[in-house]
Amino acid sequence: MEEIFPLVDESGKVIGQATRSKCHNGSKMLHPVVHLYVFNGRGELLLQKRAANKDIQPGKWDTSVGGHVNSGESVEDALYREAKEELGMENFTPEFIQSTIFESDIEKEFVYSYKTVYDRPFEVEKTEIDTVHFWDSSEIEYCLGKSIFTPAFEREWKMRIAQLAHFHAR
Repeated sequence: MEEIFPLVDESGKVIGQATRSKCHNGSKMLHPVVHLYVFNGRGELLLQKRAANKDIQPGKWDTSVGGHVNSGESVEDALYREAKEELGMENFTPEFIQSTIFESDIEKEFVYSYKTVYDRPFEVEKTEIDTVHFWDSSEIEYCLGKSIFTPAFEREWKMRIAQLAHFHAR
């Protein structure tokens, strides 16, 4: 059965719902997603390399955790669910960073971004993620604009995450 996503207005208020395929077919139906930026104790940022079979941005490096909010699910519940599904993460404390709207050629997302520090082992979900790697900010800066990262990650990095990486590295 196909996933059902809530539709939101530009303030994040739920105004309806639609299937995953309708949200990703170029309709630009605004739907919420969560991003979690996971830093280690040395200030490095964990990124995931998206599996080659993903329908959007396959094989690109992306946020530590990212996923859609399901219809009827809270943003916080989606964040914990995605962290558990993708990386096996439990018992972490997320801190809200920002909410932004990201638009690509095929979709429009209301992005809720969070951060956390996590120094425990990960259990990587191999059907969605090829691998994970901790990057320092200079490695990320060197790779920007070279089609290594997803456009959404590059945008968030430039908007806010780079500042956080420099803060955590201190």
